[in-house]
Amino acid sequence: MKVSKEQVRENRRRIVETASELFRERGYDGVGVAELMSAAGLTHGGFYKHFGSKADLMAEALGCGFARSAENASGAGREQFVEHYLSRQHRDAMGKGCAISALAADTARQPESIKAVFAAGIENHLARLAHEEQASAETRADLLATLAQLVGALVLSRACPDDSALADEILAVSRSRILVQEDEAK
Repeated sequence: MKVSKEQVRENRRRIVETASELFRERGYDGVGVAELMSAAGLTHGGFYKHFGSKADLMAEALGCGFARSAENASGAGREQFVEHYLSRQHRDAMGKGCAISALAADTARQPESIKAVFAAGIENHLARLAHEEQASAETRADLLATLAQLVGALVLSRACPDDSALADEILAVSRSRILVQEDEAK
């Protein structure tokens, strides 16, 4: 049975979105192609009709993860964004959360093509923050420092046991410090 071009596009979109979530949840090496295709509701054999390699999918899925992160952040003011980003809810939903915090360590071990997608995602995130903050005196350096604090706090919290008081303390202290720094910058 012949598959329509529209169905091919839909299947590819489903593979990329499934991979994006699974990679953020378990890392690039934590998901095999067969498992990924099954989770997308497709057969393993169809993978190479869509992608030349797993690395090709990883790059596209990473871009999708950055796009989802941007969608989740759009419309929120800076304080709301910080409150959500450093929340237990965001910490515990790694597969649906920020691609930067979920995949930074894994991406550092990947080919340059994937690192380039990651760097572009960071640049887009910074550009979006700069656009939202045009009225403030924040510089690119300030935005980079804030982003690094956010990501670092979330990564440290996730590395602690789920029921750890330290995990919650890291989020609370970082949230408070970032918001105080932003108030002082105004």
